[in-house]
Amino acid sequence: MKNDKTSLKELYTVFFKVGLFTFGGGYAMLPIIEREVVNNKKWVSYEELLDYYAVSQTTPGIIMINVATFIGYKERGLIGGIVSTLGVISPSLIIITLIASLIENFASISYVQSALKGIAAGISAIMISSMIKLGKSSIKDILSVVLCMVGFVVSYFTKISIIYVVVFGIAIGIIRYKLLEVKK
Repeated sequence: MKNDKTSLKELYTVFFKVGLFTFGGGYAMLPIIEREVVNNKKWVSYEELLDYYAVSQTTPGIIMINVATFIGYKERGLIGGIVSTLGVISPSLIIITLIASLIENFASISYVQSALKGIAAGISAIMISSMIKLGKSSIKDILSVVLCMVGFVVSYFTKISIIYVVVFGIAIGIIRYKLLEVKK
């Protein structure tokens, strides 16, 4: 659904902010993107965001880039998807370029190492919070609880590719849908 009221500058700025203030990747970005695109801009609902997030996890590429592309596309079509994607990757490109040029000067400084450890701890808390929210909104019945547990056990304790876990979940979801359809 194309929304010509949303400016390309606004898409770029929102996703630049998301990219700039998010450390830790996909799960850590969920609360920030939720605040920006669901609560502040109202571009998508929380349920739509979770759908974009789920699809982004099953498609190739970085989750946040995929989510930004989907939302940008929804708002302004192809150009919106491109602008949103550029917005979310720009901070990383700038920061990585700066770090790469200065890394040798700062890598051995103890307070830089300590700061990075502090950031890692904070990111862990954000990720746990995001996973709890995601679980509350997507685990609705006993089957989803079982699938979640099986997926966790298989992905954490075995060397089975996560792709198989996702494909298994898709298959179970389709089978369940077909069985419910037959019951009706």
